[in-house]
Amino acid sequence: QNGVIDVLVDDEFQAAAVARQALSYFRGMQPAGEAPDPQALRDVVPENRLRAYDSRAAVTGLADVGSVLWLREGYGRSLHTALARVAGRPVGVVASNPQHLGGAVDADAAEKLTRFLRLCDTHGLPVVSLVDTPGFMVGPEAEATGLVRRVGDLFNQAARLRVPCLAVVLRKGYGLGAMGLTAGGFHAPVFTVAWPTGEFGAMGLEGAVRLGFRKELEAVPEGPEREALFAQLLAQQYAAGSAMNMAATLEIDAVIDPADTRRWVEQGLQASGWAAAGSAK
Repeated sequence: QNGVIDVLVDDEFQAAAVARQALSYFRGMQPAGEAPDPQALRDVVPENRLRAYDSRAAVTGLADVGSVLWLREGYGRSLHTALARVAGRPVGVVASNPQHLGGAVDADAAEKLTRFLRLCDTHGLPVVSLVDTPGFMVGPEAEATGLVRRVGDLFNQAARLRVPCLAVVLRKGYGLGAMGLTAGGFHAPVFTVAWPTGEFGAMGLEGAVRLGFRKELEAVPEGPEREALFAQLLAQQYAAGSAMNMAATLEIDAVIDPADTRRWVEQGLQASGWAAAGSAK
């Protein structure tokens, strides 16, 4: 839970097997592995935008079957980090975890991501980032953990990345937290695309409406009438920050069918000229 152990195993035999697997990612390209069923990715994100889900299904639905090695799962739990292969290419994968803090990036998660980006950069592993975050944690408790310092380290590391980053927004892409997960900004990766469930804004939409339209809401009697106005304003903000609208205004590159995600990643790696770990064409 303090982030010291990367992979927890049961015995020495399992430790040896995991060590061999971990080292294999740093040895470059291998023959393409079995591709998962791409249609399964369409069922990862729930229709209800407020429901949490297991984003690890997005990782396993993208990577070669059996190629994923999860790292530091007990630490910085609002982010999943893993080594994996896509069509035989070794990559590092980051995925927001909506099941912990709604995917908000706290101090531990920021440090976890910083170290993971450094690992990928050192060993020449392209980074695939799957984003669903309401942003960085805020408030006195978050500040007491040194959040600002750790977030600063994250952006510094992201700015120094030499390996390609490819970003896919699964649902929420809010605030500086989303920027931190996309190598510093939506235009920094080779591409930033979104699933149709993508939504964007400077902060969480509910909070943005309550703060930005406080006077308008307070002018309406408390009760059903105010809640109706809130729902109307929220729907307007959601439409303005929808993935389709963001793509139309060129804030992101495209809105894609989730089933096409693996193909986008494969083509993105090829377009970036990245052939294998530690080398580029």
